[in-house]
Amino acid sequence: MEALFRFISGAAAGIAALFAPIGPLVATTVVFIGIDFLSGVAADRASARREGRAWYFESCKAWRTVVKLTLAVTAISMAWLIDSCVLDFMQLNVAKLLTGFTCGVELWSFLENAAQLSDAPLFRWLRRYVHRRIRKEAGDE
Repeated sequence: MEALFRFISGAAAGIAALFAPIGPLVATTVVFIGIDFLSGVAADRASARREGRAWYFESCKAWRTVVKLTLAVTAISMAWLIDSCVLDFMQLNVAKLLTGFTCGVELWSFLENAAQLSDAPLFRWLRRYVHRRIRKEAGDE
C-alpha cells in the first residue's frame, strides 16, 4: 500500500512540475474570466433594474462560466504540452498566444458590460476604438 501511495504522489508531483510554468497564464485567465463574470452579473442586474423587471441570480449562468473556465484552462494546458513536448524546437509560444486571445475576448466582454453599467463616454469610446482596431488589423476596413 505504501508503494502505491508513493507512486501516486510521485506521479502527481511530476504532473504538477510539468505544468508549473503555466501557472501565471492560468491565473491571468482566471482573473479575466472572473472579472467578466462579475461585471456581467452587475450589468444584467442594472439592465433589469432599468427595465423595471425582477432580477435574480441564475446558477446556470454561473455553471456556464465554470465550464468556460475549465475549457480555457484545458486548452492552455494542451497548448503548453504542444509548446514544451511536441514542438519544443520552434519557440511558437502557442500557450501564450491562446491565453492572450482568451483574455482579449474577456476584455471585450468586460468593455461591453462596463458600457451597459455606466453610460460613461469613456467605455463607449473604448468599445468603438477596440472594434475599429480589430477590424483594421483583420483587414476588414
